[in-house]
Amino acid sequence: MQVQQEDNGNKGEFYVEVNGSKNALMTYTWAGNDKIIIDHTEVGDSLRGQGVGYELVAASVNFMREKGIKAIPLCPFAKSVFDKRSEYSDVLA
Repeated sequence: MQVQQEDNGNKGEFYVEVNGSKNALMTYTWAGNDKIIIDHTEVGDSLRGQGVGYELVAASVNFMREKGIKAIPLCPFAKSVFDKRSEYSDVLA
């Protein structure tokens, strides 16, 4: 499984494709030049229970660390992951 990313400068998403369709995704919106707002996470039935949601959050953390930006996790799932994983606290706004 490979997490991919698309970003148009205003909005973006991390996603996993299965048979050519996005079967898991986490969307975000840029808030200025140094923050993203994580607003939605969705995992399709075929990938549920496999930790894919956690992989999406992990990919976003790697992205934020590389870019030197922070996150505001408004999505309840993403917020719960950030609350559980203290090692991600460095990317929280």
